[in-house]
Amino acid sequence: MPTKSTQKSTRPIKATVHVQDASRSRSTPAAARFSEWVRAASRGPIEVTVRLAGISEARGLNRAFRGKDYATNVLSFAYGAGAGDIVLCPSVIGREAREQGKLLQAHYAHLTVHGVLHLRGYDHADAAEAARMERAEIRILKQLGLPNPYLIGAGARRPVQ
Repeated sequence: MPTKSTQKSTRPIKATVHVQDASRSRSTPAAARFSEWVRAASRGPIEVTVRLAGISEARGLNRAFRGKDYATNVLSFAYGAGAGDIVLCPSVIGREAREQGKLLQAHYAHLTVHGVLHLRGYDHADAAEAARMERAEIRILKQLGLPNPYLIGAGARRPVQ
């Protein structure tokens, strides 16, 4: 019989997720899906704003905060333990899903989980960090019943971005 210290908590992780849709995209997931994905990637209580941004906003943020002059799929902004913003660009996400032969919802889930892991301190600046982050993403997505996002077609591996 497990002791109190070894029992897994059955209480759901408290996740407050605010979704702001400034993208005008018609194919974005429901707010409840974002909450599910954020909760799955969280280790504890979390408060996140998920902003769905248009191309020009995503490009401007990427340029201002990363020095890269293009719209990117996801950006994360941590505001201390358990709080932050995740900016997703539906236009980029839709294009990537089509190009990579992925289900759109699965790609959104992956990038949301990726963003939450950044808020938790994960990074992919070097190969070891990238591998650690990929393993966490794959594990979380599997728990959600979603495929490994790094496998395309017949199991070919794509490079980490």
